[in-house]
Amino acid sequence: MDYLLEIGVEELPARLVEPLIDQLQQSGEKMLCDNRIEFERVAVYSTPRRMTLYVQGIGGVQEDIVEEIKGPPCKVAFDESGKPTKAAQGFARGQNVPVASLVVRSTPAGDYVYAQKPIEGRPVSAVLCDQVPALITGLSFPRPMRWGDLDFRFIRPIRWLVSLLGDQLVDFEVAGMHPGCITYGLRNFSEEPLEVRTPEEYFQKLEDAAVILDQEQRKEMIWKLAQEEAARAGGSLFEDDDLLDEVTNLVESPLPLYGSFDSRFLKLPPEVIITPMKEHQRYFPVWDEEGKLLPKFIACANGPVKRDLVRQGNEKVLQARLQDAEFFFQDDLKTPLEEKVEQLKKVVHLEGLGSIYDKVERLVLLSRYLSGALRLTKRQGEVSERAAYLSKADLVTSMVFEFTELQGIMGGYYARVNKENKDVCRAIRDHYRPRFAGDKVPGSKPGSVVAIVDKIDNLTGCFALGQEPTGSQDPFALRRQALGICHITIFHEFDYSLEELISKSYASLSGMELSLSQKEVQNKLMDFFRARLRFYFLDTGYAYDVVEAALGPSLDRVLAVKRRLDALTDVRHKPEFEFLLTAYTRASHLARQAESDQIDQSLLCEEGEQELYRAWVKIKKEVVPLFKKGKYREALLRGAALAGPLDRFFTQVMVMVDDLPLRRNRLALLKDIADTLGELGDLEKIVRAS
Repeated sequence: MDYLLEIGVEELPARLVEPLIDQLQQSGEKMLCDNRIEFERVAVYSTPRRMTLYVQGIGGVQEDIVEEIKGPPCKVAFDESGKPTKAAQGFARGQNVPVASLVVRSTPAGDYVYAQKPIEGRPVSAVLCDQVPALITGLSFPRPMRWGDLDFRFIRPIRWLVSLLGDQLVDFEVAGMHPGCITYGLRNFSEEPLEVRTPEEYFQKLEDAAVILDQEQRKEMIWKLAQEEAARAGGSLFEDDDLLDEVTNLVESPLPLYGSFDSRFLKLPPEVIITPMKEHQRYFPVWDEEGKLLPKFIACANGPVKRDLVRQGNEKVLQARLQDAEFFFQDDLKTPLEEKVEQLKKVVHLEGLGSIYDKVERLVLLSRYLSGALRLTKRQGEVSERAAYLSKADLVTSMVFEFTELQGIMGGYYARVNKENKDVCRAIRDHYRPRFAGDKVPGSKPGSVVAIVDKIDNLTGCFALGQEPTGSQDPFALRRQALGICHITIFHEFDYSLEELISKSYASLSGMELSLSQKEVQNKLMDFFRARLRFYFLDTGYAYDVVEAALGPSLDRVLAVKRRLDALTDVRHKPEFEFLLTAYTRASHLARQAESDQIDQSLLCEEGEQELYRAWVKIKKEVVPLFKKGKYREALLRGAALAGPLDRFFTQVMVMVDDLPLRRNRLALLKDIADTLGELGDLEKIVRAS
């Protein structure tokens, strides 16, 4: 027997469908499991007008269980002779079970008596009547709606409900509505109600009414037919999963068809054409064999339509948008990009942080500092400063005002038209990268410098105003920007002080009314970066304990963290490292009691400590330079040679002797070892191989 639940709604927002059906799948499975309902499989389907939960092989009756109810402690329930007391009798009477049926269970708090009550399973239809309304009302959305005078919120108004267990109607009430056996086909094609008598015939009924219910089937159909249409138009499509997913969730009966636009628009930058295509009209751009944009596009109609009529309509809409884009582009070119910088004084960056022009001045200063810290060439430093100065000028252009997705990109094009150096143009274009998870980082070092300082300025400013992310709320995308800094730093192997960069960034906010001090901002941001780096490394596939160890000593130089992580990952399973880990952990524990790391060689009186000291002096001279060069793997392997002398030291020498000078000297030796090798990471976090 199967169960069908269909929630018919007004058209759903396409970009919210994926998380919505995932939520319905998880909640549906949880509802069945929590209520002891056997089933074979739960499937969830969606179209713009419906969400469907389909349960195959559902049981007819709940599973019987025996419920155990906790009663009084054993010592209260029975007297010294083992006879039930009035407490046990009262508990049994209250649970309507014989006293003799009470059982004793051991718990962390002691022995207690329990009443065992068999609970017979109810018919599944009755359980679903109770539980399905909670399943529907429990779905959560970013912006739920109310309609009419109902005190009920949902992603869109509910227009019909279908709830069938086999051929039996499962009745309930949600938003003043009761389910029935009626569904609807494709709007404007199959307007007559469709009667569904069993879940099994549901799919065929919808298909006959031009609805492809399975979103994966629709997706495959769209991509296959769109490619065929592109081939007819003389080109091909590039894969675009986000656009394909969105189009899939916009139609119930996909019909891709190609259209064209005036080739004169190809003189515009490709992004200017593609953005209105994809972001506004949900069209697929068509490309030739050389990867150049063709004056063609693929639109996706919904259901059987007059192809020529729909094609002409889509062409007219795109023509109007491209005419606007052409006008904006030509109008923007009337004023050089450099002259637009002055207009940024009238644009507020963020309340409390001045104007965008103020931000540009900060970016120039920070670019100069970071270029110097990274020891870029004079030419690269000049490029980064010039790009920082021009980076936000396109925010006051008509094109970016209309198509905000093009900020940075248009700045790069306008700079090129204004004969700016090509490296400056590239840096302006790339400085917002990475824009999203999986996006590329800026390819050039000057562009990367501007990208880092732009993001650190946003982070420092928001934290200084007390506007740090909380829970799932991150309105300024600060988590993404911090991750972006980490990605860029690691990709280009930039070695600089993060703490000093934050300090410089805070100092550049001089004159602003800030809520937090520099020290508070610095501490909060370093913790914030620690969390982002932890996420980044774990997501990359590194082991949790090694990540924690690498993050341990210091986060100041992100590149050093990455190099420590790679070194620890590489050597963690080598036998010599295991020996070092054991000896180091013991030394580290004792070193916490040390008052100093100053060693008096004259107090090293036993052979074991003399041997350790000699070995350590030699190893320290080798590993410290390796630390400075970032060669942590070599330092780890060299430091492993200390395992033997350390082991013999602990075997032959009593550290915590009564003689205070001797004890202090031995602890100082261990402290010097622990502090120095601590540059390799917090080795105590490493989980030893079993």
